[in-house]
Parts: sequence; structure tokens; C-alpha cells
Amino acid sequence: MESSHIHEDVPGGVPLKMWTRGVPVEDEARRQLRNAARLPVVFRHIAAMPDVHFGIGATVGLVIPTVKAIIPAAVGVDIGCGMIACKTTLRAEDLPDDLGPLRSAIERAVPHGRRPGSRDPGAWQKPPGAVNTAWARLEPEFRELCRDYPKLEKTHHIQHLGTLGTGNHFIEVCLDEAGFVWFMLHSGSRGVGNFIGTMFIELARQDAIRHQANLPDRDLAYFEEGGRHFGDYVRAVGWAQRFAAINRELMMKGVIEAAKTVIRKGFQSHVEAVNCHHNYVSRERHFGEDVYVTRKGAVSAKAGQLGIIPGSMGARSYIVRGKGNAESFESCSHGAGRVMSRGEARRRFTLADHRSATEGVECRKDKDVIDETPAAYKDIDAVMAAQCDLVDVVHTLKQVVCVKG
Repeated sequence: MESSHIHEDVPGGVPLKMWTRGVPVEDEARRQLRNAARLPVVFRHIAAMPDVHFGIGATVGLVIPTVKAIIPAAVGVDIGCGMIACKTTLRAEDLPDDLGPLRSAIERAVPHGRRPGSRDPGAWQKPPGAVNTAWARLEPEFRELCRDYPKLEKTHHIQHLGTLGTGNHFIEVCLDEAGFVWFMLHSGSRGVGNFIGTMFIELARQDAIRHQANLPDRDLAYFEEGGRHFGDYVRAVGWAQRFAAINRELMMKGVIEAAKTVIRKGFQSHVEAVNCHHNYVSRERHFGEDVYVTRKGAVSAKAGQLGIIPGSMGARSYIVRGKGNAESFESCSHGAGRVMSRGEARRRFTLADHRSATEGVECRKDKDVIDETPAAYKDIDAVMAAQCDLVDVVHTLKQVVCVKG
């Protein structure tokens, strides 16, 4: 298979392979990637996806395989964050001319953003029956984790299950290339995952003070198999990843039920469905070795495996099928990737810019979402072209409704 990646040798580390031809990569992200490549536990090389950009703790768009070790900051605090999408039997002509009521129905059905007068992102005041049923599947292992880490009990675990969150999390109604309607959303493990990630990142830093004196970056502190916290982290991160997947499933059901109250034509959902993480760690076999693969802002793209690569609020998104490229550790990008910080976007773009960029999309067009405006992200077409040897495009989606967290 012909490869389109850029190979860079890193002094004192493993090589860096980047699928970034035709897309910008800021110097700070390159510095982070080179630091990661110098870790003694990294296997063979690290891979950077075309949406790569500077991230807190570790680079976003990073695929890092490690031997008998895991780097909590590379997984991050939005553990299990990812996408779910489902195709329906509805067609474009079945949608109402005025999409405002559809957006409002979705916003009522799925808690999102921040409650007025509260610092807490949208949560259930009283979780509905479906959430309680889903929580019953997660609770036994959660209770086991709480025995070792009692502060977990104070998180908004069940209140956040089935809720969207804030920032770049979103719910969309999209049309594919044939005119079929899709529902798609982006979210993760919410407050409880954030707590788990933050807690173990700090524990790894504390361990590193004693055992990892030559770290190129203190954020890259790692747990080793057999160490004090390794097993606990594997259990906790695995649980948070399950929470995230179930969270997306619950929201998708809520979105579909909300849509049925507005769209009078009966329809079937889940004609095609994909639910994939893009911030997670899993044990996999690559190049004849069993390793832990951490994908921070990357999607598994094994041969034949379906994945989701969303664009920004005004750009196309893609349902893709993996090619199983070994050099990328069978991975692809998780989206377009930011080209500037949120602060820079707020300084650079006006409300008029944002409204123009999202013309034709029923979405928020106020100053509080300017940091999510399409121009703050890389060109999704360039991102897709840079990873043509990682995935094939199955469906091209264009949003008509977008609910932001």
C-alpha cells in the first residue's frame, strides 16, 4: 500500500510518522510529538493524524503505542469521547421547512450546555427511567472503584449519563450524498470521566517524581505494569470508556424520539449505525507485539471497520471505512482539528463571520459559540486528502441542524 505519511527521525527517540501533507501543523504540536517520541516505553514509532494540534497534556491527533505502560495524559480527561451516527429511512424532503422546532425538540430532550445560575454543565435533575436502567449496568463496577477512590462518589455520574456537555460536543441532523437523513452526536464520559482522568494524571506525575527523573515533559508521566496504580487506572479508564459509549447510545435514542414529535412521517432509525471512541486506550497487537495503543483525537481504522470523521459546524462530515494501514497503527483522524486556540478564534472572528460560515444550518449564531466557528478548524477536505491511505469514504454528510453544548 503506497503511503502518504511524512517520516521524521527524532534524536533520542523513536521515529515520528505524520499524515499531514497539505495541512498546517503548529510548532508547539511538533514539540509535543517529539517529546512523546523520546519516552522509553514507546514502541516502534508514533503516528500523527492530519488533524493534529497542540493539546493539554499531550498532542491531539496522536496515536502512541506503549509497551507494558500507559500515559494517562495521552488518554486525557475526556475519556472515551467519541461519535455516534445513525442513518434513517427519512429523506431530505421529509424534513419540515422550518427546522427551528426540530432543533428545539432535541435541545429539550438532551441536557446540554450549562444550566442557568449553575456552574455545572447540563445535567438531569431527576434521571429518567432509561438512564436509571443504563446506570444499573455501570453501577456495580463503579462501586468497586469507589471503594478504592471514595471521592468518585461525589461526581455527577448518573446525573450526567445521557447528557451532552459543553465545548465542541454537539448533536447534528445531517443529509448524506443520496439525500437520506442521519442523526449524529459527539460526547464522552462527562464529569465522572474528567474526574478519573484528572486524578490519575496527577497520580502519574507524583509517581514520576520518584521513578521517572528524565521525562521530556512531566505531562507524559506513565504507569508501568506491576506498578501501584497501573491496574487501578486500567479498570477506571475501561469503565469510563463504557460509560461514554452508553452515554452516546442514550442520547441518540433521545434525539430520535424528539425528532418523532416534530417529523410526522414514520421512520426507521439505525439503518446504518456507528459508535466509536476517539480518546481512549486499548490493548492491541501490532507488528507482532502486544501493546497499549492510546488514541488521543484518533479513531480506530482497522480493515473494514467503520468510523466517523466530523467536520466543523459548517463543513462536511464523513462516515469512513478503515484500510487497516499498519504504519498508522490502524488509525485515522477524529475530525478536522483546530487551527487556532479558542481565545484566538474569539479575537479574530466576528458574529457576522460566524453567521456567514453557518448559513443554511439551523444552529446557535451567538457570540458564545464563535470559538467553534468553522474557520477555527482545519479544512476538512485537506484533512481527508492527507489520509487517503488510511480510510475510504463511505458517506458524505452535511449538517442542517446543529445543537452545541
